[in-house]
Amino acid sequence: MTEHRPPPSVPPALSREYPGDFRVDEAYRATLPDLQNGPASLIVGARKAIQHVGISNFRLPIRYRRKEGGEILLETSVTGTVSLDADRKGINMSRIMRSFYTHAEKQFSLGVLAAAVSDYKDHLDSFDARLQMRLSYPMKVGSLRSGLEGWQYYDIAMELIDQGGQRLRVMHFDYVYSSTCPCSLELAEHARTARAQLATPHSQRSVARISAVMAGDEKLWFEDMVALCRRAVATETQVMVKREDEQAFAELNAANPIFVEDAVRAFAHELELDPRIGDFRVIASHQESLHSHDAVSLLTEGPTFAQASLDPNIFAGLRV
Repeated sequence: MTEHRPPPSVPPALSREYPGDFRVDEAYRATLPDLQNGPASLIVGARKAIQHVGISNFRLPIRYRRKEGGEILLETSVTGTVSLDADRKGINMSRIMRSFYTHAEKQFSLGVLAAAVSDYKDHLDSFDARLQMRLSYPMKVGSLRSGLEGWQYYDIAMELIDQGGQRLRVMHFDYVYSSTCPCSLELAEHARTARAQLATPHSQRSVARISAVMAGDEKLWFEDMVALCRRAVATETQVMVKREDEQAFAELNAANPIFVEDAVRAFAHELELDPRIGDFRVIASHQESLHSHDAVSLLTEGPTFAQASLDPNIFAGLRV
């Protein structure tokens, strides 16, 4: 006896052309799968809470106010994360970007951060959130003696941390300077006076990364942080120089020789004097011209930045 089976169904042919005129309505949108907000049964691996999940290096223009008045529009790199409960599969990461676009045209810097944190923390139903905006801030600076001017750029990150309902505002600021070794300076002078031998002390381009909690209601301007760093370590690298400026810079370095230990303590002294600054951390790297390695130092004040373990790249990230 012969068994008759129906022929297998043939799936419809799929279009290979992009449907440029297709429009999405709410009914169609409701049918789209959403694995990020799927059931806990879809969780892969350990069912653990995640402290930070989100996006990094999302870029857009943000407006910043200048201390002397006016504003400036700067390309800004955004890192945004939220916490995730152990029984939730994931988050809708595009919400972070949409929050920034919603607020970036209406507010300035920290205002954008505060509004965006409130927005996407509520929408994503998270208990903690963290936003950071990185930028390069230009300031026109004069030369030491020739009267020339040029643009100095400062790498800055503004961070807003919302944890347990408490908000913490942090400024991360990179300051690049020249460090003349005090020991080398004395040895060079000894060679000159004891043996009439020409000698030069070694100095090198150096960088400090200052992380400061912004305390109180009074605004801590970027320009204020620049001035603070210049008071602590006067030998900021120069933009525009003629011969008289180069000579002046040599004299300035000779008047301010500094070990890496001296540098972090000098910055800490100025930070302690400013009532707008709470806890802080200072990391310095003197990228030696004498040695094949760098001289580094780290100083913290308060519990915010205290940590037993360091990121293996914490000093490598200070290359200049």
